[in-house]
Amino acid sequence: MTAPSSPSPLPGGGRTPLGVLDLVPISSRATAGQALRHSVDLARQAERLGYTRYWYAEHHLNPGVAGTSPAVLLALTAAATSTIRLGSGAVQLGHRTALSVVEEFGLIDTLHPGRLDLGLGRSGGRPPATEPSGPAVERRAPNGLLIPPPFSFAQLLGSPRIALQRRLLTLPGAEPQEYAEQLDDILALLAGTYRSPEGVEAHAVPGEGADLQLWILGSSGGQSAQAAGGRGLRFAANYHVSPGTVLEAVEGYRASFKPSDVLGRPYVSVSADVVVAEDDETARELATGYGPWVRSIRTAEGAIPYPTPEEARALPWTDRDQALVQDRLDTRFVGSPARVADGLEQLRDATGADELLITTIIHDHAARVRSYELLAREWAGR
Repeated sequence: MTAPSSPSPLPGGGRTPLGVLDLVPISSRATAGQALRHSVDLARQAERLGYTRYWYAEHHLNPGVAGTSPAVLLALTAAATSTIRLGSGAVQLGHRTALSVVEEFGLIDTLHPGRLDLGLGRSGGRPPATEPSGPAVERRAPNGLLIPPPFSFAQLLGSPRIALQRRLLTLPGAEPQEYAEQLDDILALLAGTYRSPEGVEAHAVPGEGADLQLWILGSSGGQSAQAAGGRGLRFAANYHVSPGTVLEAVEGYRASFKPSDVLGRPYVSVSADVVVAEDDETARELATGYGPWVRSIRTAEGAIPYPTPEEARALPWTDRDQALVQDRLDTRFVGSPARVADGLEQLRDATGADELLITTIIHDHAARVRSYELLAREWAGR
């Protein structure tokens, strides 16, 4: 369903741009094809509403998520839009080569030059192997933004589904390239300066010289943040996935930043889960399915098709389930346009974000489009 046309507000009024992060969620009783059509429609609506970017995430073996290949999704969406920047949030380098990434995005850039963001992530189908540092206590940023205890991924490391995902994504006997080295290879292939250790040149056609904007995505102040900062690249931190480590991530990036030909100062985007409706009660009702949906991800079941509020209330739920997803529930911005915009301003100010990346996952497509519309109008008036 396509939302009715309306004037195009400009998110941020020239202050803090808003973008969209889309997983291509599959709602209960819907198909992957319907989810894809809804996502392309949402991208068109986001362009109309003045959102600056539309990014696709990469996920695999999830019954309720159709976003498996950012490059394919970007090619389809680029043909259906004309001005909004399109990107990956992120291409997962753990099972890709530098050349394949550069060639794919270079190919799209040949027909849609200057519109692509190449967002890169480290994961190859497994959660982080290291545990969060610091005490597992709730805290607040100086301006009051909630920073919950970091979530532990330890219980996912031994999951048979995670192990199977790694096996299916990786060629037999293959080992992922060292992350920093792979980033440098991507940069060299794009610049046309790649040389093998033996001195042999390689030129990616298409790809070399592509007008791509590079971003590194990260959830902590570790390798990804340091790699982005050390190379003078843009950095996207995840408040919606890992709210307990978002400050560590942006601080680690800024501490390691070195000016480059691309950037003279650090540049940060921060993501947030958002549901907006005309009033708080309606927004809370639309958001009802979020807890079971996050639970399915954190138990390594794989994201379930997103339930209706009625379906979500009928699912079994325990205190253990509540504890498993509490940090995500507490840090989702749900409510009226003014309430949500207030929360996003608090997130922006606490992290020093230059941009915010909004992800809204609810069952009904029309309500999802409406959520982005209401937020854009409110944001434009601030």
